[in-house]
Amino acid sequence: MLNWIWMGMVVVGVVVAALLDQLTGSNGIVEGMFDMIKVGVVKIVIPLSAVMMLWLGIMRLAEKSGMIQAVSRFVRPVMKRLFPEVPEDHPAMSAMVMNMAANMLGLGNAATPLGLKAMEHLDELNPNKGTATNSMCTFLAINTSSVTLIPATAIGLLAAQGIAEPYAIVGTTIGATLCSTIVAIIAVKTFERMPVFHRETAAPVVAKEEAFEYEVKPKGISAFGKVILWLVGLLFAGIIFLEMCPDKRIALQEALGLREIAIQLDAEGASLDESEPEKDTPIWQRAVSAISVAAIPFVLVFFVVFAALKKIPVYEEFVEGAKEGWNVAVRIMPFIVAMLAALAMLRNSGALFLFQNLLKPVLDFINFPLELVPMALMRPLSGSGSQGVLVEILTNEGLSETIKYTAATMFGSTETTFYVLAVYFGSVAVRKTRHALAAGLTADLAGVIAAVVICKAMFG
Repeated sequence: MLNWIWMGMVVVGVVVAALLDQLTGSNGIVEGMFDMIKVGVVKIVIPLSAVMMLWLGIMRLAEKSGMIQAVSRFVRPVMKRLFPEVPEDHPAMSAMVMNMAANMLGLGNAATPLGLKAMEHLDELNPNKGTATNSMCTFLAINTSSVTLIPATAIGLLAAQGIAEPYAIVGTTIGATLCSTIVAIIAVKTFERMPVFHRETAAPVVAKEEAFEYEVKPKGISAFGKVILWLVGLLFAGIIFLEMCPDKRIALQEALGLREIAIQLDAEGASLDESEPEKDTPIWQRAVSAISVAAIPFVLVFFVVFAALKKIPVYEEFVEGAKEGWNVAVRIMPFIVAMLAALAMLRNSGALFLFQNLLKPVLDFINFPLELVPMALMRPLSGSGSQGVLVEILTNEGLSETIKYTAATMFGSTETTFYVLAVYFGSVAVRKTRHALAAGLTADLAGVIAAVVICKAMFG
């Protein structure tokens, strides 16, 4: 299916560009295509490879230390129902859980490498290489519709434009993503039974026992080691408290004589006055935001300390895991270039604007705000493009705050589905995506509708 969709995007882009005189020029499809593929390689793939090296190194420590087993046991009942094809103790289980947790906390830089690692493990169980399994499709459907607790980018854009109460979209985003995730699971489980998405069955791959490095049980942790882990946990509980209460952090800095250094390190000059607005934010929002800030440092420290206490040579194993990062980045590069080129042609040709006008009668009938159509159309296609659309909406003084809140909620509760599919399937050379795209777009549609309905109820 992806082959036909990609070809359709290219053909439609060229035909519409020819009709609207957008073949050449600074905003034409040719310049747009070349600019976009440069961005794809230089600003997406290369930075992504560096981030992947970090997180794949951490994942290696998690596997070697036995953390994989602990995570798998904790979520086994739910994951077993969602992914019946995956053995309960397979490392794909915990990799998927970590990816979902990173998405929930809005940690996109951590979520992508963990997701790619999960796809690698899922492909180990794939009896038909090159064709997506039910588990792969389910994972991507959940990934593209993941429940989001803190839509950090959308909140930042609202705050930058001076919109009152930018944190107001936290509740609407949680509600919209809950709806989209439920719809995604229902859709993917329904589509996999349809004849049109049928795949040839083959004998399931039974991985050899020695292939799973985590099955070699590492040494246990001593009583002293457990005390160290508790101290790490208490340390980060303190960090979360200080993130929730900036005034307490400033008081602690002054008590320790560190306030002068903190101000020098802050390029903008931190002060107690700048922290006062945080008191107006509900405590639960500050708690979730603080957890999001502390999550990555906690994971890095806890996993490294845990592995060290299990007598794992942490530096050597981290480097071994990090070596995979560049190889994965090279594998996904052609897929990213292909998808971004087609998206640029479709966007720069004016096809999306034309499609918006064609939908106008239907949207008027169902009372869908026309101002939100560009966001609904652009979000599944391009992350940077949809961010540009959101900024345009937020800076438009003629639009109501309800429209602006809804646009921000849509941005935070939907995903760039085409990009995600290209990257994740490209990393394991899957070309027959089966029902993954259909389920992802269904979840996107549910997220868009839920965002409009919930924001109308919340903001009037």
